[in-house]
Amino acid sequence: MRLSPLNRRRLANFRANRRGYWSLWIFATLFTITLFAELIANDRPLLVRYDGAFFFPVLVDYPETTFGGFFPTRTDYHDPEVQALINEKGWMVWPAIPFSYQTVVKGLPVPAPSPPSSLNLLGTDDQARDVLARVIYGFRISVLFGFTLTIISSIIGIAAGAVQGYYGGWVDLAFQRFIEIWSGLPTLYLLIILASIITPSFWILLLFLLLFSWMGLVGVVRAEFLRGRNFDYVRAAKALGMSDIRVMARHILPNAMVATLTFMPFILAGSVTALTSLDFLGFGLPPGSPSLGELLAQGKNNLQAPWLGITGFVVLALQLTLLTFIGEAVRDAFDPRKLPGGRR
Repeated sequence: MRLSPLNRRRLANFRANRRGYWSLWIFATLFTITLFAELIANDRPLLVRYDGAFFFPVLVDYPETTFGGFFPTRTDYHDPEVQALINEKGWMVWPAIPFSYQTVVKGLPVPAPSPPSSLNLLGTDDQARDVLARVIYGFRISVLFGFTLTIISSIIGIAAGAVQGYYGGWVDLAFQRFIEIWSGLPTLYLLIILASIITPSFWILLLFLLLFSWMGLVGVVRAEFLRGRNFDYVRAAKALGMSDIRVMARHILPNAMVATLTFMPFILAGSVTALTSLDFLGFGLPPGSPSLGELLAQGKNNLQAPWLGITGFVVLALQLTLLTFIGEAVRDAFDPRKLPGGRR
């Protein structure tokens, strides 16, 4: 697919920002790795060869009787007796980290939280769970939550801002008064009340934060549509009988998307921070869920285990720093004052 000269200039400006360009590659690599977290950190083997047959425990739950055991329950592959039965007639291939985010590590030399070791590279938390496994799963959840919240809230915000700016008048006035009232509601207090009634989950938190996060792009899009609706080509399209929706989508929205795309990486960083903050305060994901905020809370409650707080801080700081650098590069790419190569 051939790019237009304008898009080629934007791509050249994005690449000229080396910090943002390499941040995008690093962030994409980390996110891609965490997408396959079950194949990297799991308490079940990837492949089992037993009695001439192949089994895939990472995909299917096999009862212990499958491997010569006595109980028709889910197989505990960390059980020494089960390992002896399998190794007697076959072998197992384990993931790089033989623990899931909820696996309790047994046989620790010291009480939990235990310090980093060759078995647990980042140590364990106060419930004897592997910190590195929880970081991998927590990174994935935070990014997926941020992406979902950013995309849906951006769609709603762009639509609301487009309607306000295009029609103006009483429509714009009514929307503005509604946004002023809605944005003044105490979000944290409402979330505390919600958490006391029901147990928050991924989708409940997403829906609740979506009720307030969609207003982030309304002002930018509204300003672009207020300015663009008076352009000559827009008036000509309306005079030719083109519908309002087509005029908004084909003639004004592409110009408004420049400012919108510039803000989206920063909105993504804010969404990730919102979930981390709620988990830190105890109003986020259900207990036991892998979360960077929960890891920070454990670091606060266990000052004698500094690896917990340091790990949470480093991972969150790296995540937000990469997103901020990517946002700066996107801003440079859409800056009309910059020449190809990043020069002004």
